[in-house]
Amino acid sequence: MEESNPELETFRQQWRAEVSARAQADGNRAPKPPKASRRPPPITSLSSTIPLKPVKEDEDNAEPQVFPSLDGSRSPEEHTGTFSKANKEPQTALDHYEKAVERESQGSLGDSLDLYRKAFRMDDRVDQKYKNKHFPPSYFHSKPTNPNPSNAAVTVPNPAHHSLDGPPQPIKQLIAGFAGLSIEPAPPAIEGDPTPPSPLAELPEEILVHIFQDVAVIDVASFVRLAQVCKKMAYLVSSEEQIWKRVCLGSEVGFGAMHYEWQREVLGGPLNEDVTDPEDDCDEVEPPLSKEAVTEALFHAGYSASWHLMFRLRPRIRFNGCYISTVNYMRPGQSSINQVTWNSPVHIVTYYRYLRFFRDGTVISLLTTTEPADVVHHLTKELHEMHRGGAFAHLPSIVMQNALRGRWRLSTAGDNLDADLKDAEGDVFVETEGARSHYMYRMKLSLRSAGKGARNNKLAWQGFWNYNLLTDDSGEFTLRNDKAFFWSRVKSYGDGA
Repeated sequence: MEESNPELETFRQQWRAEVSARAQADGNRAPKPPKASRRPPPITSLSSTIPLKPVKEDEDNAEPQVFPSLDGSRSPEEHTGTFSKANKEPQTALDHYEKAVERESQGSLGDSLDLYRKAFRMDDRVDQKYKNKHFPPSYFHSKPTNPNPSNAAVTVPNPAHHSLDGPPQPIKQLIAGFAGLSIEPAPPAIEGDPTPPSPLAELPEEILVHIFQDVAVIDVASFVRLAQVCKKMAYLVSSEEQIWKRVCLGSEVGFGAMHYEWQREVLGGPLNEDVTDPEDDCDEVEPPLSKEAVTEALFHAGYSASWHLMFRLRPRIRFNGCYISTVNYMRPGQSSINQVTWNSPVHIVTYYRYLRFFRDGTVISLLTTTEPADVVHHLTKELHEMHRGGAFAHLPSIVMQNALRGRWRLSTAGDNLDADLKDAEGDVFVETEGARSHYMYRMKLSLRSAGKGARNNKLAWQGFWNYNLLTDDSGEFTLRNDKAFFWSRVKSYGDGA
């Protein structure tokens, strides 16, 4: 037999005495008489033999269920504990929308979807009215700001303490703090092993900058992605102006490859120089500025003496992809005489415009209904020349038989005498062959930016004309359905030579 533990036996006696005292105290309490208002009403329509379920104290004292609004405040009906608004059928568009929000919060997605549809059929701006009613501007101003949203102690190193270090640093100041850092080698694969060597960490900064410059000339996108490797590389990519100067002045992707005067004929041949009158030799005509001179002038005046900023913001054409305009519009169709319909059929028309620019100043323009996946890889000069006249119709690249040859140039201060050197840039002039030999198409487009962080990836229409070479007059197209061009990269183009 096991020996008894005196401490355990003492604890048991104390526990039994405490339980007995608590039971005796509960027995001496007098039961509360039920209130008259809480007595269940007599049931006269049922037999007296049916037992009635007693009303519990907790259920009787419980408040009716309320559904607070999204901002946490209750409506006047909810303060009274009634459901008059919930039971009332919605009448207006706002009532339907509020009912839909309530159903969605309860999980009834099907009912909420039907209510949303009814609300928007009655008023297409009902969501704005709901926002103005339940989330007015005064509501957000009245909300107190919590500098410590995590409610953690100040001594706890938590990123939620937004007010400990003050406002966030600007990006330039943040990157400038990486100047004194070095390239850290990769951590060992197994903890405790020696750190593997890093050849880049041992290189002098001058040699490292030279390597980065070669990468930037080959592919600027790869050079920019080096900033994601470590803080030191992020500092070099952002602050090494000599690399960005080489990129800007070079002809690989920079402004050395841009053309601000016509370089070719419309059909792609060499440009014929105009024969000047000998009597005009005596006139002093100021020669236009070279591309290098314009770039140097804009560097100091227009882009805050930053080559990096100039490369990002200055308008330029991209050669490693093509610009695509997708056009969709509807037109009514003609119903059949033998067919009885309530409405006439509607045709949805979709077609595409393609523009691919080349470094020599030429361009290929194509209007077709074929989708980009079946077109962009065939937009080459070789395939265009091969399919002229409808030859090789059995090949997938037969779409190039409708392509048009042309030339392009960017705008200069001479195109807009009232604008300064920087504001005069940004327009693209394109001239292509027309439907007949004595016609020519002229386009005026404007370089824009679309998307977050992207630059020079959009061509907006400024005008489109059909020029008659014989009569020296032109007619303008309406461009009612045409949309802007958006740049898409095509890997098969390489650097767009």
